[in-house]
Amino acid sequence: MTQLGVGIIGCGNISTAYCTLAPMFKSLALRAVADINMDAARARAAAFGLRADTVEDLLKAPDIDVIVNLTIPEVHFAVTKRILEAGKHAYSEKPLVLTLAEGEELRELAAAKGLAIGSAPDTFLGGAHQQARAAIDAGDVGKIIGGTCHVMGHGMEAWHPNPDFFYQPGAGPILDIGPYYVTNLIQLLGPVRSVAALATATFATRTIGNGARLGETVPVDTPTNIHALLEFANGATVTLGASWDVWAHRHANMELYGETGSLFVPDPNFFGGAVEIGGQDKEITALPAWDHPFGVPNQEDRANYRCAGLADMAAAIAEGRAHRCSIDLAVHAVDVMTSILKAGEERRFVDLTTSCDRPAPLSPDEARALLAPV
Repeated sequence: MTQLGVGIIGCGNISTAYCTLAPMFKSLALRAVADINMDAARARAAAFGLRADTVEDLLKAPDIDVIVNLTIPEVHFAVTKRILEAGKHAYSEKPLVLTLAEGEELRELAAAKGLAIGSAPDTFLGGAHQQARAAIDAGDVGKIIGGTCHVMGHGMEAWHPNPDFFYQPGAGPILDIGPYYVTNLIQLLGPVRSVAALATATFATRTIGNGARLGETVPVDTPTNIHALLEFANGATVTLGASWDVWAHRHANMELYGETGSLFVPDPNFFGGAVEIGGQDKEITALPAWDHPFGVPNQEDRANYRCAGLADMAAAIAEGRAHRCSIDLAVHAVDVMTSILKAGEERRFVDLTTSCDRPAPLSPDEARALLAPV
């Protein structure tokens, strides 16, 4: 398989995961990192044996084919646009952009230049979620008619030393954690037709509980408690609760209800976990363990295969096929999430203006084909 030269813009915390995991995939040759803070770039490069470039130098580097955008969400659009304008393929951390108009502009620019864009999350490629997909596609619980999803907690300020951006427009639980849930729902059920929501921000400020700014308060300028309804094009209706105002709860991450049974899907924020199924006898049991490489724990007791979406995109470019973490999927997910926020603000239903195909499933053999020889 042809390797693509990979560079990274943005050397914050998430870059450690990309630098650690990229060598697992045979289509990726990670070569350089860049950041507006060159000290951060040099530190990350030294830790992983990479080259530290300025952003401008990385954009011009002849040995770089695809650049991964790990900057903060509010500049995702601007940085990805620069990557495309430089003639490089682009892969962005989630969310791809913060508005539908930005997503459409990137899609048009990439098409005009004959370039690919991919976007996290790629956790839906994990063994657990691909097993859930296989069960749905096999009709094991009949046609999905409804479901519930919950991602709830009390935010990031207790552990994150600089949690400010989590509580600003462009973040909050819908745009920060929501991409994992929305993207997984789309790959399981297909595109969303319309949404409704109620959205509030319970606390006007948050108090930092860790690091040098311990005790400092930060303002909350985006909804942090959202209850949404999603109507899918196939007729299924799903409740999504996303909140950083909850201290404790007993809701499951994701339950999908079919005409003949129910499917219990583990946290879409992660690659692995047990998939459970329940039928008319009301008994809930775990599906047999699936021999999927992206479900095997590889970091303590957790499966983490971040870069799988990037690797699939690199392989797809070489093979001339569509990649799974596609621009169409990412733009539709942005449309869903921003429409939820709009529905919450305006207290009404919002019809979506985009759609997408379900990404192709990733079988165990196809996943193994992405991995570098051990």
